Amino acid sequence: MYMLTEVEKVVRIPPVELKEDIDNVIDRLTWDAYEGRFSEDKTFTILIRNVRTEGPGRIVHGDGAVYQTVKFDQIVFKPKENELIEGVVVEILKFGAFVRFGPLDGLLHISQVMNDRVDIDEANQRLVGKDTGRFLAVGDIVRARIVSIDLNEKSPQDSKIGLTMRQDGLGKLQWIEEDFKKRKENAGDE
Repeated sequence: MYMLTEVEKVVRIPPVELKEDIDNVIDRLTWDAYEGRFSEDKTFTILIRNVRTEGPGRIVHGDGAVYQTVKFDQIVFKPKENELIEGVVVEILKFGAFVRFGPLDGLLHISQVMNDRVDIDEANQRLVGKDTGRFLAVGDIVRARIVSIDLNEKSPQDSKIGLTMRQDGLGKLQWIEEDFKKRKENAGDE
């Protein structure tokens, strides 16, 4: 889920940076310190804007740096269990597919791709349903549900997010459209 929030944080300004334009330095240091990282509340900061200082900075004895309180607006992403996501398949492996949604990747285990036995077509980088013939390949857009979350705050790309597409209304967008048309046709026959 994406959210726009306002936060107050502290930025450390090294003494060598104090001779530069302070507003540009504070902007850059705020982006470096907080953008592309997890916060204490497990939200991932995607974008920071409108950085402004709050009051005078503090100098810590023995450090020489200025610690400046700043407020800024940020767009954050916080995945939640059972949330529906749309993403793109970025990698196919023997055990499943990685799906990129927002700034993170989730694992779609081979057992969670579809209600069919799934074979791996390594030559073409696809997961293929044995009975249905449906396949999942790199670049396909899918709708999935988050079933497990283990966020790694130090290295966001190492977070483990489990996905499933084995429920009605989930899967490759093409499959969802095909299923909808079939249901509509069957409803018209009655």
